[in-house]
Amino acid sequence: MGVSTPSRRERLRAETAAEIKTVALGLMAEGGPDAITLRAIAREMGMTAGAIYGYYETRDTLVSALITDVYTSLVDTVEAARDAVPADDAAGRILAWGQTLREWALANPEGFRLIYGDPVPGYQAPEGGAAAEAAHRACAGLTGLVAAAWPQAVARQPGGYDWTDFDPILTGLVRAEFPGLPPAAVALALRVWGRMHGLVALEVYGHLRGQTKDAGRLYLDELRDLTRSLGLEGRPAAPA
Repeated sequence: MGVSTPSRRERLRAETAAEIKTVALGLMAEGGPDAITLRAIAREMGMTAGAIYGYYETRDTLVSALITDVYTSLVDTVEAARDAVPADDAAGRILAWGQTLREWALANPEGFRLIYGDPVPGYQAPEGGAAAEAAHRACAGLTGLVAAAWPQAVARQPGGYDWTDFDPILTGLVRAEFPGLPPAAVALALRVWGRMHGLVALEVYGHLRGQTKDAGRLYLDELRDLTRSLGLEGRPAAPA
């Protein structure tokens, strides 16, 4: 059987739903998370508030859809960049993930702020769902980068960590997907995350503006220093 073609009504509904999400991100860019309201979106689009409710039952339903789209886009992008580098090139894969994270964040600053920055006041995230799956993939991907570097990095890491030092959900994920990793590797993964995201967040929020003329070079040097600190010898080349 052939694939059915969406009807004109279905296409229009999908286009309107996508436009609602685009307008919501634009409102957030201008006024912060508080600006995401269904009534404000309706005004921007020349619709009634009741019509908006026909697409998203509540503001939280819309925010959940936004987070799912944004988080999935980010994870798809960084995973593709990582997988384009040979699996035995731990330094190159860390560099690819980090560089692509920065590029995505600069191209999607409102999306970055939505998932890593400003919380939406009063928002209650649903249990499970696609957004949680994207977060799981991001965590597993970053931990996988550390797992690949761990044989070289282990001698340079402080000890004394126990599984009880970390969130049970996080430890459950790591122990299920990377059974050979010790608690100290989880600590390292969190520190790697902090180094990757730190300069990106400063740049997205405008704090590096006027401080440096080349934030990209600053970030690349941070990633290179990170790989050296993990005992991954050599200086990975910058992407072409």
